[in-house]
Amino acid sequence: MNPRANPVSSEPSRAAADEFPLAHVPARRLFRRGPWENAATAIIAIGVFMLMQPFALSLFTYSFVTILTGTILFVIVSHFRE
Repeated sequence: MNPRANPVSSEPSRAAADEFPLAHVPARRLFRRGPWENAATAIIAIGVFMLMQPFALSLFTYSFVTILTGTILFVIVSHFRE
C-alpha cells in the first residue's frame, strides 16, 4: 500500500502549531536569535576595547573574561530559532 495514497496520517497536523503566531508566545518571542546575537557581539566588542585601551589596568585584566563570555554566549545563542 502506498503511504501517500492514504489521506489519514498518523502525524499531528501543523494547523495546531500554526494557530498562534510567534508574537503570542512570550518564551518564543524572548528567545529569538537576532537580538541575542547582537548583544553577544556587543559584549565581544566591549571586551576587545577593554583589551586595547591604555587607561585602566582593571579593564585590561577583565578583558579576556569579557571576550570569553561573549563568545560562549554567541555559541549558545546561535542555536536559538530565527
